[in-house]
Amino acid sequence: MASQFGRGFITNLVLICKHFALKPEEAFFGVSDHLSDFIVPDQFRGTEVEELANALRKRIVWHQPGTLDREEAAEIQKILSKLILAVDKALGIQDPDLGEFQ
Repeated sequence: MASQFGRGFITNLVLICKHFALKPEEAFFGVSDHLSDFIVPDQFRGTEVEELANALRKRIVWHQPGTLDREEAAEIQKILSKLILAVDKALGIQDPDLGEFQ
């Protein structure tokens, strides 16, 4: 059965990132839809990756659009950055770096 809002880990992570590339007041609308099939792979269970994925999920679910959008979006972007680096580290990249120009 096809998914409406994406299924997987990296797939949904990218879809979530696309939301937070928008203005903070636009970022939250519909982003929680991508959490329904946001699946943390077994290889990341009990790791920093799972911890950050759960933190991301909580921040998105608990946010009330229109309330502290800018602050919450900035916090979620920080979690996304940490999560991306943690995935690279878990996959064996010794020194992942987001770079100076993001």
